[in-house]
Amino acid sequence: MHESSVLSVAQAVRSRKSIRAFLDQDVPRSLLEEVLTLAARAPSGGNLQPWRLRLLSGEAMCAFKAVMRSRVREAPEGEAPFEYEIYPKGLGEPYRTNRFDIGERLYASIGVARGDAPGRRGQFARNFDFFGAPAAVLFFVDRRMGPPQWADLGMYLQTVMLLLRERGLHSCPQEAWSLYHRTVRAFMSAPPEWLLFCGMAIGYEDPAAPVNAIESPRLAFEDFAAWVSPPA
Repeated sequence: MHESSVLSVAQAVRSRKSIRAFLDQDVPRSLLEEVLTLAARAPSGGNLQPWRLRLLSGEAMCAFKAVMRSRVREAPEGEAPFEYEIYPKGLGEPYRTNRFDIGERLYASIGVARGDAPGRRGQFARNFDFFGAPAAVLFFVDRRMGPPQWADLGMYLQTVMLLLRERGLHSCPQEAWSLYHRTVRAFMSAPPEWLLFCGMAIGYEDPAAPVNAIESPRLAFEDFAAWVSPPA
């Protein structure tokens, strides 16, 4: 039996995490459509609603995964030029340490040593199998949009993930999909003016998978926020 669908917002926030191993259990299309429709109540400046989606499950998912297995073998580094830089170049502190720490936790959970380059490449390649998830969504945004609309898309993504938790589902947002934007766009019949931002694996968590036990640490309140004092 899966966890109750009755979660408070706080419980959904606390239990949301990136899942990288899923059970072999289908996600009803009607449920996913309901979540994606309700999530569109997320804030959107000027009500532009800039998000554009393509959904995958069933036979289409199997066909797409087969295409991606071949493509990853052909172009293991992706399809340059990429849609955007996933991380800023010359990433400084504390951001570099945060990124390094969660990477080490992930690979340690699956027994891949720091010097095991093939093992790490193999785990990264699992992104393009959606980590075995039975359903997925690809998220696009019109290229004419700017940072405010990218923020709108981010709020939509978070709303989707919290609504999925409310219904007992888990997810993994994956910016890695932007590395293969041309193959994704062709398979999805997405117009060239749509920029591929990310994919999202969706399904039921495999609680026995060690990789799902990872809990990413978060900064303490005082490390990222401060009350403003009145002028002297």
